[in-house]
Amino acid sequence: MPTSQDMTTELDPGLLDALQHQVAVFARRAEQTRLGGTGQLRNSMDRAAYLLLNRLDREGPMGVKALAAGMGIDSSTVTRQVAPLVDSGLVKRTSHPEDGRAVVLQLSPRGLDRLEEVRSSRRTLMAEVTDGWTPEERASFCTLLTRFNAALSARQSAHHTAGGGSSQGG
Repeated sequence: MPTSQDMTTELDPGLLDALQHQVAVFARRAEQTRLGGTGQLRNSMDRAAYLLLNRLDREGPMGVKALAAGMGIDSSTVTRQVAPLVDSGLVKRTSHPEDGRAVVLQLSPRGLDRLEEVRSSRRTLMAEVTDGWTPEERASFCTLLTRFNAALSARQSAHHTAGGGSSQGG
């Protein structure tokens, strides 16, 4: 089985340098703009809140441990990130339907409304940023970015499982 070093030397180093540079530029630009959307909603929701609300919307109510595992972060990080969402009424803590002692987090109606506002604003931003792209180019970029993120996630999970530490990101 080839090692990471073997794989790197088989590939075009110039292309790998260009790729890592573009990923670094993307990360900086994404953080600078926070890809927050347009208009009044620009930068109105941080990345962690958006990802947590989005996951609760897509997967339904769940406990802190399940939410943390699904996002690849520590339970303590989720607890810290969820607290302001509960305080602001975007997320509700409720009893688990099968085990009344356990607590689950659930997107509130207010949280869903807020999430939809932010999604709409971010959709507008994505349309503006990719203006001039064909639908096929948008789909291809989305497919490749999804694949890239999945590979990073799998690598992070493998390193975390192998004792490489924990992530504090979202």
